[in-house]
Amino acid sequence: MARSFQNQFFHIFEGTFDEFPLTFDEPIVMNCIIVDDDLMSRKIIEEFISRTDQLRLLASYENAVDAINAFSGDEDIDMIFLDIEMPEMSGIDFLETLTNPPQIIIISSKEKYALDAFNYDVTDYLLKPISYSRFFKAINKANIRFKTKVDTKENEIFIKKNSALVRLKYEDILWVEALENYVIFNTFHEKFTIHFTMKAVETKLPANKFTRVHRSFIVNTSRINIIEDNSVIIKTQEGSKAIPIGKSYKDKLLKDINLIIK
Repeated sequence: MARSFQNQFFHIFEGTFDEFPLTFDEPIVMNCIIVDDDLMSRKIIEEFISRTDQLRLLASYENAVDAINAFSGDEDIDMIFLDIEMPEMSGIDFLETLTNPPQIIIISSKEKYALDAFNYDVTDYLLKPISYSRFFKAINKANIRFKTKVDTKENEIFIKKNSALVRLKYEDILWVEALENYVIFNTFHEKFTIHFTMKAVETKLPANKFTRVHRSFIVNTSRINIIEDNSVIIKTQEGSKAIPIGKSYKDKLLKDINLIIK
């Protein structure tokens, strides 16, 4: 009986993988884990993930207690496929332990937990047995959320000010200046001094938006108004700031800007 049910259960998904190819405009890969005490369900989700280029399975857990340890690892978890009814710790109890949860896609055999689940802002709620077409819709939804989050991260940085973290949009940073063991982030309205090295700051800022023009200066290329002699001129609230261009940095600067010369 069990074997017959298993064959019938897997037959539901037979042939569905190629019928619903998962494609996105840009290649985005989301790290995910599975938390489900149902072996058959885990195997099906694992198979769906293996056929989806945009997903990377980090681990599969048969209980929530073991899954908690996954968050102490080095790799970021972007998504969890989570069952609700599990021994020792339910899926809802597991969600309560997460202070900054990734996207959650519930996989459950019962509808009655849906309202509770959506109170935790889950991305989707999939009822077992799950078809690949329904899985596809959930991943599409997750992809949109994930891309929005990535785009936000690509346009800002947080720096420490006293005991608080301050969000700075890249477009608001005019230049960064070294001062002994500190660096100063200069914006149009304010300056922020932090204990950091220029080399470390350079790795944190996107190379397509910022360029180092001197051993003591990194500038926002979109904020450069004029380049003359060996200086870049940036507009400020008080007027303008002339920043020196180091000899060894000039060629790179000219490559980083959209230059038309004869």
